[in-house]
Amino acid sequence: MNKPFEPGKKRGVYMDVTDYAQNPAYQLPAEELNAFEKLDAAYRALVALLYNYVPNSGHPGGSISSGRMVEHLLYKEMAYELKNPHRNDADIISYAAGHKALGLYAMWALRNEAARIAKPELLPSDEKLQLRLEDLLGFRHNKVQGTPLFKKFNVKPLGGHPEPLVPFVRTSTGASGVGDGSAVGLALAAADAYGENCPAVHIIEGEGGMTAGRVSEAAAAAATAQLKNAVFHIDWNEASIESERVTADGENPGDYVQWNPMEFFYMHDFNVIRVPNGHDFNQIHAAQKLAAEISNHQPTAIVYRTVKGWHYGIEGKASHGSGHKFASEGFYAALGEFEKMFGVSFPRFEGDKTEDNVEKFYWKSLLTVRRALESDKPLCAYLAGRLEASAAALAAKARAVRADLGDSEKLYTFNPAEVPAEFVFEKGKSYTTRGVLGNVLAYLNKNTGGTLLTASADLYGSTGAGAISKDFPDGFFNTVSNPKSRRLSAGGICEDGLSAVCTGISAFGKHAGVASSYGAFLAFEHVAARLHAIGVQSAREAGLHPNTFIMFNGHASLPTGEDGPTHADPQSLQLLQGNFPEGACITAVPLEVDEIWPLVTKSLSLKPAIFAPFVVRPSYTLLDREALGMDPAQNAVNGVYYMRRAKGKAEGTLIVQGAGVGRIVAEELLPELNANGPDLNVVYAASRELFELLSEEEQEKLLPLEYRHTAMGITDFTLPALEGWLLSQAGRRHTLFPHKNGVYLGSASAAKLYAEAGLDGASLLEAVRAYAQDLKRDTAWR
Repeated sequence: MNKPFEPGKKRGVYMDVTDYAQNPAYQLPAEELNAFEKLDAAYRALVALLYNYVPNSGHPGGSISSGRMVEHLLYKEMAYELKNPHRNDADIISYAAGHKALGLYAMWALRNEAARIAKPELLPSDEKLQLRLEDLLGFRHNKVQGTPLFKKFNVKPLGGHPEPLVPFVRTSTGASGVGDGSAVGLALAAADAYGENCPAVHIIEGEGGMTAGRVSEAAAAAATAQLKNAVFHIDWNEASIESERVTADGENPGDYVQWNPMEFFYMHDFNVIRVPNGHDFNQIHAAQKLAAEISNHQPTAIVYRTVKGWHYGIEGKASHGSGHKFASEGFYAALGEFEKMFGVSFPRFEGDKTEDNVEKFYWKSLLTVRRALESDKPLCAYLAGRLEASAAALAAKARAVRADLGDSEKLYTFNPAEVPAEFVFEKGKSYTTRGVLGNVLAYLNKNTGGTLLTASADLYGSTGAGAISKDFPDGFFNTVSNPKSRRLSAGGICEDGLSAVCTGISAFGKHAGVASSYGAFLAFEHVAARLHAIGVQSAREAGLHPNTFIMFNGHASLPTGEDGPTHADPQSLQLLQGNFPEGACITAVPLEVDEIWPLVTKSLSLKPAIFAPFVVRPSYTLLDREALGMDPAQNAVNGVYYMRRAKGKAEGTLIVQGAGVGRIVAEELLPELNANGPDLNVVYAASRELFELLSEEEQEKLLPLEYRHTAMGITDFTLPALEGWLLSQAGRRHTLFPHKNGVYLGSASAAKLYAEAGLDGASLLEAVRAYAQDLKRDTAWR
């Protein structure tokens, strides 16, 4: 039977560690093997304790099956300094499989204990930069936890999925696939900053997490850019929440996907190393040693065949998000290997299952681990010696950022009032907001030395994002052939993956990632944006300095009418606006091109985790603001400005949002209001967040509450997008928006879509006159 096709030529190579099993050069010495066996027994005991005492919360199975690969990485392969978790030149380990956080915390705490016992000088002096054994009392607790020991030991709250408040954690992970993309972004940023001598990024993942489409997109980006420093470590245990055969395995089809991890990564042009027994330290050692020796500049995936919940007493899918019942015989049996190996006994829980009593026995159990380690001085000395070797390896690498690397801190220093000559526009000439946004970001890129790395969903020219890299080499970024390009290949039409990658770029702290696509699609990547915002909050609390992730929402809303309701979607702004803590995300909806410089630079000066401008496809003639009575473009930095001020006592207030409908208001409605009334204030809403970040006094001066209590709105987006400016039911009832008639609009030119939605000039005039009449009649409205 003929094969349907032969795989195309790959740059990556495939290896199986069984071919190296008998070679002494790829085996651990017996004394090291013994130390790792003891370490792993302690690790698995901590995993069991964490799940039992939190109580019964977490993911013990995958934490256990991934343990040995991570142990070997931390003590044998990685170059880092325990004393300084914030070093940018250090290798990174990123738990893309965020549900394995229980394991991460156990691993970090054991490392801290080994150093504390054998070489305390290896530890940071600031306990905030450590993850102590005491901090395990904080697993899945927040700052308001009131139990006695939590308060006594000033315990660090540890999230259910990793956050950068934890030392050596650079991004927030958890949502399937986002962690893989953000880790690839970390690797890309590290490769650009440090060149050939760049930090490695070790990405911990399982085959279940790989089924998300974002992972294919991230893998494509890593291989295309030739990120030799991206190393995936796949815990291939075949067990998920519902399945015991996630992937295909030999002749057996998978329940979810019909590939195995080796095929997946080889197809994406990775080096692939198969480890038949992922619990065998010699095989793990050989695989990680081989990975370090490959010199073809492709990323690498090491696939370890494991058993989820290995030696825990519960295996497979049953151990995914659950484990032994609290203080059960099964739980105590899971501790037996550690007890026998170290000659100790864990306390048996007794008394009432109150929070305080559970914490007391939890701490007694953790102290049992501590005392066992303290009694095994050779083990702790070995582990501490390996930590010293990791720091020495980092020093020997002498990594330095390239001499011409830009300064991302400058992104936040541009003055909104100092407008460069190229952004002073001529009245009566036509411009596109998407084009000018691209040029403003290009200016920032050039003047910060290339700190903006841009990924677009195959739409660089269409959205205007292609301009951002115009002052740098053409083509896509590649670490070998085109390392100075600022334009990324992110797998094609891949908003999911490119957004995640760009968040990782921003999280590294040397660049800002820019993701570009239609607003209808890009804003739906708020999952990656949300994780970045969580990470930024946590990282800044820990003393790190991640950068803003910029979401370039091109072709926003109805002006993209010919593409139909799938593309000309008004919901996108609503997904970002008002859905983040104050200051974490700033959206901007410029009406005119002369507002873009002030809006971009003002927003960036506030260092939000996310900056999301929305721009449109058509070109428009620059309005004569002075002739129309509009405020200067600079006033957009306040989030609102007046398109028209009432000549006498205002007969109402109109809030306008969106470049398309804003243009109709300016060109068709304002002249009618000026000539025939009603005498309304017309206010343009350029950024809800910039307005809300003003003091209450400034807000009241700009847009008094009295106005907002009687205002109606007109928007290109949705009714909730005007939340905060419309403070009456009557005002909201009068408000016009694309879906007001209860249907999605058709496919047509923008003008016809506005007519279909009742947002054309004649309809607007009729609606605002009806509003003004109702307002005049209804004294209760006031």
